[in-house]
Amino acid sequence: MRTIEIKVIPNSNEEVVIEAEPLIVRVKEPPTKGKANRAVVKVLSRYFNARVRIVSGTKSRRKIVEIEEPE
Repeated sequence: MRTIEIKVIPNSNEEVVIEAEPLIVRVKEPPTKGKANRAVVKVLSRYFNARVRIVSGTKSRRKIVEIEEPE
């Protein structure tokens, strides 16, 4: 299991992960009622092909996520 820092950009035109420091995740969902957080988990799960969960920063654009590496 590893943790990384990401920066989220909600209300974007596309859902994409941009290789940068920290990793930038653009999602279409607005940052209300956890919609953007759910979209971030979905996009990152597809990107890493692993289970992802937000560890901290649920109300911030900068988040720490935990990636569960497949065995």
